[in-house]
Amino acid sequence: MRDIIDALMPGWRSGGTAGLATVVRTFESAPRPAGASMLVTPDGAVTGSVSGGCVEGAVYDVATQVAADGRPVLVRYGISDDDAFSVGLTCGGILDVFVEPVSQHTFAQLDHVCADIAASRPVAVATVIEHPDVDLIGRHLVVRPNGFEGDLGSDRANRAVSDDTQGLLAAGRNTTLTYGPDGERQGEGMRVFVNSQAPRPRMFVFGAIDFAAALTRLAAFLGYRVTVCDAREVFATPARFPDADEVIVAWPHRYLAEQFAAGLVDSRSVICVLTHDPKFDVPLLELALRAPRVAYIGAMGSRRTHLDRLARLREAGLDDGDLVRLHSPIGLDLGSRTPEETAVSIAAEIIAGQWGGTGQPLGTLDERIHHDDLDESAEHATL
Repeated sequence: MRDIIDALMPGWRSGGTAGLATVVRTFESAPRPAGASMLVTPDGAVTGSVSGGCVEGAVYDVATQVAADGRPVLVRYGISDDDAFSVGLTCGGILDVFVEPVSQHTFAQLDHVCADIAASRPVAVATVIEHPDVDLIGRHLVVRPNGFEGDLGSDRANRAVSDDTQGLLAAGRNTTLTYGPDGERQGEGMRVFVNSQAPRPRMFVFGAIDFAAALTRLAAFLGYRVTVCDAREVFATPARFPDADEVIVAWPHRYLAEQFAAGLVDSRSVICVLTHDPKFDVPLLELALRAPRVAYIGAMGSRRTHLDRLARLREAGLDDGDLVRLHSPIGLDLGSRTPEETAVSIAAEIIAGQWGGTGQPLGTLDERIHHDDLDESAEHATL
């Protein structure tokens, strides 16, 4: 939703109706994840994508029709369909796409959701995509850490979906949940798609060097909120890191300790240590490796530096169970030379860790291309 808001809101504010298509479930080698959206505005313009180009034409037609007649639909596209090749989804994957009309009448809370997203406040939208009562299909429940607004048809359904969505929002996950028609946790009949709009994950880059500048540019492109931190004031300046969200002059381990204490580091956070100087690295990595688990901890340096760093960390009391979390030397083996190439190798390792990739050339592998963070059975289960 985040990437189509700018195109969506002008038509909503003027009283128009748009057609919004959202991927709500994927199987096999689907090209886009759950939550990917494509918008057809009231004047027929298109923003976003649900398949990277495979079925966009077919989805456009459905979204245009839905905006005109006001009736939301759940559509499946896949290689098992008779018309799979006609719409272009020949990759072997299957997409469930929910297409709904979006207007002030169908989604009155949308301006509040947009305000939350713009302010980086966590918010999730739970949408009924299947229900025996067709009048409830397309209903929205807007869920925040401190409560919810909207109505899915009953207080029981509202509370069940709100409770489960809270957990998904905390983890920044999108998925489909199944309930009975009145929100019964063990029942079937109502399916709800939860689209979590969590704040951007954080990347902490320690060491104000040229490699950090390149990594900051790439991390911002990937959607991270990037902080560059270095104790050396002459190097840690906003002018040297224009793509960073903030540049901090402080001793790295002290700053990171403050961020942990304030609850500003979570399981999606990434820590990249590029200083390769023991007086900065060792206390910083000791803290990071002892702290609650984050998505990635990497440290730059030669293999000699790496071995020396491990020895110092062991002297500080860390064991193999702690050190296995450390990615060092940082990045994948791409033969990188320049700061920009090194940034790509670091980002590639982070992405592989997030989605379970091997880092091997796809042409040498005989397995599905796209990896999921949830298996298909868990994706459809009620939390």
